[in-house]
Amino acid sequence: MSAKINKTVEALTCWQKESLTPIRSEAVEGGITNRNFRVEHGNELFFVRLGEDIPVHGVYRFNELAASRAAFSCGISPEVVHAESGAMVLRFIEGKTLEAENLRDHSTMQKVVSLLKKCHLEMPHHLPGSTLIFWVFQVLRGYAKTLREGKSRMIPELSRFMEINKQLEKTVGAVEMRFGHNDLLCGNFIDDGKRLWLIDWDYAGFNSPLFDLANLASNNEYSEDLEKQLLEMYFENAVSAALWKRYFAMKCASLLREAMWSMVSEIHSTLDFDYVNYTTDNLDRFENTYANFEELCQPL
Repeated sequence: MSAKINKTVEALTCWQKESLTPIRSEAVEGGITNRNFRVEHGNELFFVRLGEDIPVHGVYRFNELAASRAAFSCGISPEVVHAESGAMVLRFIEGKTLEAENLRDHSTMQKVVSLLKKCHLEMPHHLPGSTLIFWVFQVLRGYAKTLREGKSRMIPELSRFMEINKQLEKTVGAVEMRFGHNDLLCGNFIDDGKRLWLIDWDYAGFNSPLFDLANLASNNEYSEDLEKQLLEMYFENAVSAALWKRYFAMKCASLLREAMWSMVSEIHSTLDFDYVNYTTDNLDRFENTYANFEELCQPL
């Protein structure tokens, strides 16, 4: 671990300034929203996240902090030991960050479903009053507005995307609202050898559980067979044609959200990341999935 400490990390008020114990840190690669660091202070390890509010993405740190604390109370995430403007410090979890293929393993899927049910059903009891809503269809409408205002290269496509958005929202229909994570990339799961942890609550908020399920499957390239297994595990029932169609619409929305998130990041993010390529990859996956959705909607 490098002895050269990030000055912002060093300045955090949680470290005991009078102590002669050195602070050592190293950057944690892979984040596409925040700057992350592994910090050693004394005999303890911490994970430091640096990031301000990102209004164009609906990321507000008060909400992330509340969700992170609630997730710890439910045994889902590590403890938050300190928070101040632009920074959050958590206990460091020693373990393996999962890859997409790990999340396609049947036994791992069962563990993930258990975590998601805790998130959806238990976390609201640990939240301090009001919190955000993450309704993906409204998120997409907001992204379209941001992209127009930012003169995005994707402006010619936005009218079509918004028509599709209307169609998908209508197909999903009325939902039961649950508290969702809403960003189930494989990198947000850690296996410490004994259990799974779910981290990174930037986008947390009330939503349909269908979004987390579709987001998990679409981000980690589940086959149709695995998707149906996932739905059966979560709902503890056979997958009806009606549920499958609503789920498929939400899957399309999840992929479109990931693509439009990247389009917005092309304009607004200062992180060193190839958002253009990320946009292209996710847009291709969205178009393929939406084509399959249109086939599903054809009358027999």
